[in-house]
Amino acid sequence: MPSEVIYNRIAMLRAERGISRRDLAEALGVHYQTVGYLERGEYSPSLHLALRIAAYFEVAVEVVFAIEPFPRLGAETA
Repeated sequence: MPSEVIYNRIAMLRAERGISRRDLAEALGVHYQTVGYLERGEYSPSLHLALRIAAYFEVAVEVVFAIEPFPRLGAETA
């Protein structure tokens, strides 16, 4: 596998729910900058952290994280 990029929807989920990076970080027990690093793809979470993030948002881990880029919202299908 050429790269081990993990794509995520953390920023989108936060925005939908009106949650700040700081609030999410506090709920997860991590530094708020860690949330920024995760959102920008500069840091891949441990499995434990990924599961905690999914649990926080009450969604399956696959809704938050993927190894392929997520399709653009509103993208037309051919």
